[in-house]
Amino acid sequence: MVRRLLKELRWGVLPVPGRVIAIVFFVALFLIPLLLDQPYYLRMFTYANLFVIFAVSWDLLSGYTGQVNFGHALFFGVAAYGSALLHKYLGWQPAQTIPIAVLAATFVGVVTCFPALRLRGPYLSLYTLALPIMLLGVIIALRDVTGGEYGIRGLPLLAGTPANRYYIVLIVMLVSVLIMWKLTDAGSRYVRTGLIFHAIREDEIAARASGINTMRYKILAFAVGGLFAGIAGALYPHVRGTIGPTTLSLTTSFLAVIWTIFGGIVSIYGPVVGVYILYPLVYLSLDIRHFFARAAAGARSAPLASFFKVMETLAERPYLVLGVIVILVLLFMPEGLAVRIRDKIERRCPRCKLINAAWRRECRACSASLH
Repeated sequence: MVRRLLKELRWGVLPVPGRVIAIVFFVALFLIPLLLDQPYYLRMFTYANLFVIFAVSWDLLSGYTGQVNFGHALFFGVAAYGSALLHKYLGWQPAQTIPIAVLAATFVGVVTCFPALRLRGPYLSLYTLALPIMLLGVIIALRDVTGGEYGIRGLPLLAGTPANRYYIVLIVMLVSVLIMWKLTDAGSRYVRTGLIFHAIREDEIAARASGINTMRYKILAFAVGGLFAGIAGALYPHVRGTIGPTTLSLTTSFLAVIWTIFGGIVSIYGPVVGVYILYPLVYLSLDIRHFFARAAAGARSAPLASFFKVMETLAERPYLVLGVIVILVLLFMPEGLAVRIRDKIERRCPRCKLINAAWRRECRACSASLH
């Protein structure tokens, strides 16, 4: 087993720049608590790990199968409120509430997908968009049970220290992303769902004509998407300590779309890149605003002070900046930032389809010309 892993590392990982970067990145994530011993920043990275699970689950459902879901916050909110309510009324601890909440989100994913099976295009998107709005209305109406606009407070945390909470969420994120990657890998020799998801996205009628039960796999995609979005949602209140209606807001749903499109849809690693680049811009917006305010106060010239004032104003509106960034990416890199970088550093062999470093002139397996 060890020899096989070393062989795979030598021939399947190290020669591929993108995979090397991914390994270095995930190793660096384990070192963050050792380098940043501040709860404020550890909390930011903990939230980022949760949102990575959430965004990748949207990519699996909407990117790989083409079932565009604009209400993905439904699964996130069901799990978050389910875990919080189980603790509030039954006194259960996170180890008990989280698995039940995840199962509830998966069940909701299966139930809500049945009407969606007959819908296509904008009708499917509008249907999924309406679901979290309806649930949000129920939560606001039942304020005596759910806390209404104020939510539920005083929830138990996953662990006693920010570092421990960070590592728990990080490990869950790594396992979740690995599973979703294998489920969507069209070249996998053992799991064939990835190839079928690709076929459904490209041409569902042709996939059905070739004998694929597309209904079954679309239900599976909704269930898996709900499962992993539910994992992120169930962990969220026990990282934050509170829960509120924002978990079901349209902003939460569209942030998953924005992160995925920015990094690169239908790539799994695209949402990871999108979350880790864009989420800190929103989380640290107050710090960025204070930085530019101090810079404006200490500027030696009027034009420079005016520039810093403009930057301070923009920092007060992080979602406006986020929208501008996404528009620029769509204009100049429609395939996404991570995919663009991958295409620059990797090249697929035209003969054997093996991935090589872009600076190689010949394929490392079949010696075919790469240029």
